[in-house]
Amino acid sequence: MPELPEVEVSRLGITPHVEKQRVQAVRVWYPTLRWPIPDDVYLLEQQPITAIHRRAKYLLLESTFGALILHLGMSGKLRVVPTETPRVKHDHFELELENGLSLRLNDARRFGAVLWQPTGELHPQLQQLGPEPLTDALTADHLYHLSRGKTGPVKNFIMDNAVVVGVGNIYANEALFATGIDPRRAAGNISQARYARLTDAIKDVLARAIEQGGTTLRDFTRADGQPGYFRLELAVYGRGGLPCPTCGREIAEQRIGQRNSFFCTRCQR
Repeated sequence: MPELPEVEVSRLGITPHVEKQRVQAVRVWYPTLRWPIPDDVYLLEQQPITAIHRRAKYLLLESTFGALILHLGMSGKLRVVPTETPRVKHDHFELELENGLSLRLNDARRFGAVLWQPTGELHPQLQQLGPEPLTDALTADHLYHLSRGKTGPVKNFIMDNAVVVGVGNIYANEALFATGIDPRRAAGNISQARYARLTDAIKDVLARAIEQGGTTLRDFTRADGQPGYFRLELAVYGRGGLPCPTCGREIAEQRIGQRNSFFCTRCQR
């Protein structure tokens, strides 16, 4: 599933080709993805895309009348192609641009979304979201105070979008390993000093993943079709049974909160 770095890489990839371009046509080939595509998306026709933002794992393409919201779901990809390029299987949505290019959403599993947010409103899917992890809004104080009294695993806590957005499974595993925190440990039993180190680790691992173009595991590729390379730097994720890169002990694998978790029982406490 594309996580925050993959979505940010997609934003960076499409922006030079899509931002400031007028939309010549909107084409909906499959009207029901995770939710039905609203007819309001046709308001984009003959309007320029004034800016492209990311909020959590949503991309917002701003225009005069509102914002087109895109979510990649589990297997979605955004491609920028010449408009005359033949449509391929699982292409479900297209914006034809005045520069002769088209932005297409391809989603084999159809868990992605194409939504609409009128100007001056906040879409329900964007409400109740925590701070962006790569901004000053995410602090050790924020995590520490929200964690007090929490008895659930810290891994689940930092993956809660109401706490902080975009810390998906891959990056939660990596940040906790970098900090030496056992992912099973109760969130409320972690000190403020350790949350300070965890905050720094979250920011670092996400920033490095974006710099490397994301993490390709199964389906994710960048807007230019090239894979991300952060998977080559993964210390524990997907490495169950292999030696810990720090101490050599076998990396443990366990289900935590319905997600595969990878950690070192010696290095993480």
